[in-house]
Amino acid sequence: MNRVSIKTENITLGQLLKLVNLIGSGGEAKIYLASNTVFVNKKLEDRRGRKLYPGDVIKFGTTEYTIESNEN
Repeated sequence: MNRVSIKTENITLGQLLKLVNLIGSGGEAKIYLASNTVFVNKKLEDRRGRKLYPGDVIKFGTTEYTIESNEN
C-alpha cells in the first residue's frame, strides 16, 4: 500500500489525483472520476471535492493509497 503524507487537516480527492500523478491538472479530475472507478474507504466515490483525512484508504484499480498526517 502506498502512503501519501499531508501537512494540512485534509485534502480533496482531486488534489490526491494530482499528487499521485493520475491527472495533470485539477480540471481533469472530473473527467478522470467519470471514466474510472475510485473507492474511498471501500465505498464508490465520484466527487472530486470529497475531503480525505489521515487514515482514509483510496483505491484506484488495484493500487491503494493511505492518507497520513505529516503535521509538524
